Amino acid sequence: MLPPRAYYFIGLNGVRALSIIAMLLVFASSIFVLVNDIQAVNRSMKDPDPNMTDCDYIEGSTVPNQPAGVFWAVVNRLLIIFQVIILILSEIGWPAAFFARFFPVLGPTFGLGALGIFQCLIGATVLSHHVDDFTLVAAFFLFALGCVNMFVGLVFRERAKERRSIMSWRAEAKGVLPSHRDLRPPFARPAAAAVDTFFRGTGGSTEKAHAEEFGQKGYGFGRQGEKAAGLKGFLISKPLESLPRYAPPPARSESSRAGTPEPKFRSSPTAI
Repeated sequence: MLPPRAYYFIGLNGVRALSIIAMLLVFASSIFVLVNDIQAVNRSMKDPDPNMTDCDYIEGSTVPNQPAGVFWAVVNRLLIIFQVIILILSEIGWPAAFFARFFPVLGPTFGLGALGIFQCLIGATVLSHHVDDFTLVAAFFLFALGCVNMFVGLVFRERAKERRSIMSWRAEAKGVLPSHRDLRPPFARPAAAAVDTFFRGTGGSTEKAHAEEFGQKGYGFGRQGEKAAGLKGFLISKPLESLPRYAPPPARSESSRAGTPEPKFRSSPTAI
């Protein structure tokens, strides 16, 4: 059984596909109506009928029979085509940065309510004129999808486009398996310069003071070190030799030659 987010993903993308199809149908029908209106205006201008002067529309078209009626009819169809193209691009999600900056209501951070309102307005505009069957069905289909998008926008609000996004689906799919979260602070290895400063001093001023006091080169604990310390006024004394407290004291002998072997020799008969 699929998780609930899978049904949301499939349902929202199904509504998205139907919206794109409906807008493509309105796009094609608008071009068809635009061509048909221009042909009807050309026929009326070529063979004017005196009985058509009192009619509200030019025969066989959606062009009103009034001053600049042809101009506004053409502008109306061009605006519908332009709006449908923008809405199709917003449903595809390209370019997302353009919509997020210039048309935030159609961007990825907004819901589907605004899209549904635009679709209903386009559908109502087309349905307000006497059109052919193909244009009528396409406009009615777009109006119905606009109502569905407004309802989905009220339910999911700004999360609608996020729930139907393929990229967010992949990101959520990575978190299906349980994962362990390490709450320990990240360990950053200190730089060598920081360690050297910590153990030697706070900066170059300390090293410079040591160099001025003891010189750049060390002398160790030999004769050179003793001589350098004497020149600086320091006295190095040799520690007295002593035994540990737990060692027994050495035995003392009354003879001044204690510890030396006694000589062995023979007396000579001629010795005095």
